[in-house]
Amino acid sequence: LRPRDGDGDPQTATGAMDDRKKIGIGLTSFGCGFTALGVVFFFDRGLLAMGNLMFLSGVTLTIGPKQTVKFFVRPRNQRGAFCFLFGLALVLYGWPFIGLLVEGYGFVALFSAFFPTVLIFLKRVPVLGSFLSLPGVKHVTTSIIGKSQTLPV
Repeated sequence: LRPRDGDGDPQTATGAMDDRKKIGIGLTSFGCGFTALGVVFFFDRGLLAMGNLMFLSGVTLTIGPKQTVKFFVRPRNQRGAFCFLFGLALVLYGWPFIGLLVEGYGFVALFSAFFPTVLIFLKRVPVLGSFLSLPGVKHVTTSIIGKSQTLPV
């Protein structure tokens, strides 16, 4: 018998990278890319909408549907989730600039707990680590990271 996680997928309890997670990470990356292109092309509604939908479906595939719902309905994440989804609705409705602003606030409110971990990881990447160690940038990253200087894993 293989170990199973909460979604019933084999091998994910052991930390193996299955195809669903690989596709999820790819969709999340493409979602960020399409959103960036939408901003570059003067808040193009179609690119922003595709980027948002790819990002959400990528996160869902990466961590699983049950965990995604749990993440969005946690009491401390509800304001961020509402703003993120309301911003997505505004983008889809045809107000991309205002929708992206509301969505940006929701994104920061939802994922701000992950920023220190991401910065600690990025400090270990060769080129980015040296950039993050520059005097002005180091002050900002140290204030975001706080006292924790190690990865939680």
